[in-house]
Amino acid sequence: MVKHHWFDELKSEITQGVLLIDEPLCKYTMTKLGGCADLLVIPGNEKETEATVRYAHTNNIPLLLLGNGSNMVVRDGGVRGIVLHLAKLDGIKIEGTAVHAEAGALIIDVSKRAAAETLTGLEFACGIPGSIGGAMAMNAGAYGGEIQDIIVQATVLTKSGERLILNKEELELGYRKSIIAKEGYYVLSADFRLAEGDQAAIDAKVADLTFQRESKQPLEYPSAGSVFKRPPGHFAGKLIQDCGLQGKGHGGAEVSLKHAGFIINKDNATASDYVQTIDMVKAEVKKQFGIELELEVKIVGEEA
Repeated sequence: MVKHHWFDELKSEITQGVLLIDEPLCKYTMTKLGGCADLLVIPGNEKETEATVRYAHTNNIPLLLLGNGSNMVVRDGGVRGIVLHLAKLDGIKIEGTAVHAEAGALIIDVSKRAAAETLTGLEFACGIPGSIGGAMAMNAGAYGGEIQDIIVQATVLTKSGERLILNKEELELGYRKSIIAKEGYYVLSADFRLAEGDQAAIDAKVADLTFQRESKQPLEYPSAGSVFKRPPGHFAGKLIQDCGLQGKGHGGAEVSLKHAGFIINKDNATASDYVQTIDMVKAEVKKQFGIELELEVKIVGEEA
């Protein structure tokens, strides 16, 4: 089969990483949903990442970047082609107020490391569940802070495997958007500039934001995080709540009672359950308020 051919050709390039055929992606997504990847590649370093991207491009093989699986719904039929998972690219380096983080590092971990070094500016990310790569692609933000507030530059690969270093202006960061997402670039690393702060103030802010997140978000259930972008002049969660949709859903998926902007995998949901619940929410908000909700999560893969 063709996926075994891909495996055989890539195994000489991926010596520090891992190659897995027919790997269930539910093991790697925050929703705990998703069918199998034809071939899952977990590179051991940037060189192996470049080799994978170039191989997929040269051979016209579909390539999906999974990231941390926190902002993605993988359909039950899985993903054809190669899925790239950068979990092993998780290095974090801090020198003075400069922070360098590889794409697979969790932004929560980067935030914690920065706080431990008495650096301020990244406290807002103490509860964001994604990776640096995903955070860069969507200009992740929370509690009044965004990646664009602290970014200096990012190192990315184009779809053909060309390495680029993009500064803040070239990244074209806006509300949940960037040149990375627009062009389908693959992030290798990012460089941030923070500021020296007061340890007590930093710790107090992190504690406050952590309390807010834990008290308001349904962290006890698997979910893709906030499902919808904020519509201009509105809040998606408030619109969904006002539609009376909390507690409703399809199969094992349900609009959270704790935060209407979240759809949870409450009881062994399938990806189909999750997507049907998303569609139900969109239709009802459109019906009651005339507002078209736009997805913040990405839905990928094939139906079972």
